[in-house]
Amino acid sequence: MTKQIAIPCILMRGGTSKGPYLKGADLPADAETRNRVLLAAMGSPDARQIDGLGGADTLTSKVAIVSPSEREGVDVDYLFAQVSVDKAMVDTSPSCGNMLSGVGPFAIETGMVPAKGDTTSVVIYDVNTQSRIEALVQTQDGEVVYDGDTAIPGVPGTAATIRLNFMDIVGSKTNALLPTGAASETIDGVAVTLIDVAVPMMIFRAQDLGKTGYETPAELDADKAFFARMEAMRREAGQRMGLGDVADKVVPKVAMLAAPRDGGTVAARYFVPHKTHAAFAVTGALCVSSCVALSGSVADGIAQPAPGDDRMMLIEHPSGILDVALKTAGSDASMQVISGGVIRTARKIMAGEVYVPAAVMA
Repeated sequence: MTKQIAIPCILMRGGTSKGPYLKGADLPADAETRNRVLLAAMGSPDARQIDGLGGADTLTSKVAIVSPSEREGVDVDYLFAQVSVDKAMVDTSPSCGNMLSGVGPFAIETGMVPAKGDTTSVVIYDVNTQSRIEALVQTQDGEVVYDGDTAIPGVPGTAATIRLNFMDIVGSKTNALLPTGAASETIDGVAVTLIDVAVPMMIFRAQDLGKTGYETPAELDADKAFFARMEAMRREAGQRMGLGDVADKVVPKVAMLAAPRDGGTVAARYFVPHKTHAAFAVTGALCVSSCVALSGSVADGIAQPAPGDDRMMLIEHPSGILDVALKTAGSDASMQVISGGVIRTARKIMAGEVYVPAAVMA
């Protein structure tokens, strides 16, 4: 009989994503062995992920690994892992702002951070992007409060508010707001902005690739020629941004923009990158908002941002509108992104143990 190894976990919805949250101490220190464990836990590679916790979708094949932090002024370290559904591949190069929403509650649930009053501040170090985020979690009587009246697009019902204040978000992978130094440039005859705020991205106007920007994810995913051209552009963008060969990586991510039509600042579609996001990634929203604030970017002429340097950016996406509070200073290529904040929610779904074959530990 094959021996099974039990690993404690809490299955949580974080924002518009879902996956197991694990303690770093409960996983192998070696990255290769750890990745085998994560693949086994999620049931990958398999299109249905029938033998694991994965939900057969990129948004539900994610893992958050959380550990007490030894960094000054930081409570916990968060490592995000994107587990491929149908390939034996685990990518820790990007982060996930939606899964980040559950890190604060998980840290409190597991005793890494004590609950304090009605709102508990959890300072998180994002290992993927080497940045800090403050999560403000609703608490009561020493426990996380999950029930509330905050609704976010892409999630049914309402839940308690979790405020994420992002710091140190410029140059997450490239150490620069504009890795090439240009607010706009051309790839394959298409104007793009290559920008790195919370996540490296290639952003273009929908009309420049024959789209309206209002298509549903299903409509976009069905257009294989569109994805093939976009992927070729993304690989070139990765080279220009100093990320090397990104064929087997999920960064840079991609977004396309269109003029708003529902009272927002801009309409956008986000790609992850080989599929259209059903809603919008938090990190991607921070990056797109920064692109909108940047004069000379591909957002010029189509986005409708409010005046000033401290403003709300409302991103229209397939599931609704995502609000980003963005504070900047300066303009053009010298623009500084001071901070970005978003409102998310999370929910604890299950606490227990996930079992993996002992063989994957070898």
